[in-house]
Amino acid sequence: MATKRERLEQLLSPVVESLGCELWGIEYQTHGRNALLRIYIDSERGIAVEDCEKVSRQVSAVLDVEDPISGKYTLEVSSPGLDRPLYKLDHYRRFAGSRIEVRLRMPLEGQRKWRGLLVGVEGEEVVLRVDSENEYLLPIDSIERANVIPQFEK
Repeated sequence: MATKRERLEQLLSPVVESLGCELWGIEYQTHGRNALLRIYIDSERGIAVEDCEKVSRQVSAVLDVEDPISGKYTLEVSSPGLDRPLYKLDHYRRFAGSRIEVRLRMPLEGQRKWRGLLVGVEGEEVVLRVDSENEYLLPIDSIERANVIPQFEK
């Protein structure tokens, strides 16, 4: 059975793509009676405020018709930014060689938060090097959240 986020991705991905953008990811959070639907969009040319406005209007219209979220919610459309969240195995492949921060659903060796070099992907697992000697295979399903750590030239 698909999660709420997966159902929203299936519904909204064609809308976002029709506007020349990629649906990078969706976050859906509930806060009491209210909810937040945050949609990240990306494009090879980058994302401007006008892209967010255009996607927001179209997505809002589709959500009004399809009504997949009961109750009140706030819709946010944004670029993933420099510290972009990573959701899919393809995201991890694309950002191999980057430093990332990972939060696991359950502790591994006593800790849930990890920082290291994203080596790549093996099957359904993300390969994270935390120092020069230790690499960990993290099943994609065990990752609660992962973000690229922006690196700036000195």
